[in-house]
Amino acid sequence: MFTPKYTLTPKLFTNISQIERLYGRLEGLRIPQKLELNLERDNLIQSTYISNSIEGNPLTFPEVTNILLNDRIPVNRDEKEVKNYFEILKNLEKFTSQKINLEVVCELHKRLLSGVNDKIAGKIRDKKVVIGRYLEGQILQIKHNPPYHKRGKIGNEIQELIDWTVKSSEISTIIKAGIFHHHFVFLHPFEDGNGRVCRLLSALIYLQNNYAANKYFVLDDFYDIDRSLYSDKLHSADSGDKTEWLEYFSDGMKYSLQSALVKYKNAVARLKITERLTPKEQEVLSILQKEEEITSNDLADTLKVSRQQAHNLLRALLEKGFLGKKGSTKASYYYLK
Repeated sequence: MFTPKYTLTPKLFTNISQIERLYGRLEGLRIPQKLELNLERDNLIQSTYISNSIEGNPLTFPEVTNILLNDRIPVNRDEKEVKNYFEILKNLEKFTSQKINLEVVCELHKRLLSGVNDKIAGKIRDKKVVIGRYLEGQILQIKHNPPYHKRGKIGNEIQELIDWTVKSSEISTIIKAGIFHHHFVFLHPFEDGNGRVCRLLSALIYLQNNYAANKYFVLDDFYDIDRSLYSDKLHSADSGDKTEWLEYFSDGMKYSLQSALVKYKNAVARLKITERLTPKEQEVLSILQKEEEITSNDLADTLKVSRQQAHNLLRALLEKGFLGKKGSTKASYYYLK
């Protein structure tokens, strides 16, 4: 039977208390529905970008945003990975009505790697893998050697972890999600995609325990600050004691909620200002939500207006604090702040 080892330290206890208060403040905000939907969409895109980037996907945030917002068909493996992840994350609530089990875990993995690596998609590995630094196929440094390498044993261990997570109703959701997060990666049940599936399942655990992950906050933004630290803290629990990892994990949850509160308050304040913008100015902002940057010539072509009219629109939004500007010549370009 799976029995995790950890200590409820003063730091961990304080973090959990602060997380509960911060989440309560988030739920208490009165956010217009349209704004809430936009922020949720932005959270899903940000989480998709970070989670895939952590695993080595080379696409930039603007590239990921362009693929997802324009809903175009992926043309390569990297694009397919982010598209798959986004679609799963967007529809994750559909899994909340059923208990997490091995079948659900494999289904998420299958959807994640569909069209990316169909040979291993949805299948628990049945071979030895070692996580570390490689050069030309040779291992240079072993970061982690999973404890089991047979499909049956790995499946049993994953099921025991799931059973503990589901049955431990008296334990804080933050602790349950943190322990699940580490131990799933520790077991490394798949040949590829373990980190992404783990973060999807962590989000699902939050959803099933009444924390609206992705709607209000992004789980991955803290890991993105220092990815090496994230990896080191994660592996600090490999020896058995998960306390250090749980303190870090709860730090991340607290950070995500604090960031979400600031973002939502700023968005509400900006909405009040935006409502006083002219229709054309609002149209410019909509264009810049899809473009990384734009010049007055580009805007004139897009809106079918004169260059001077385009320049006036950009200057007005610059003065109102919505845009930033790079350059001081006619070729200057503007970006959304």
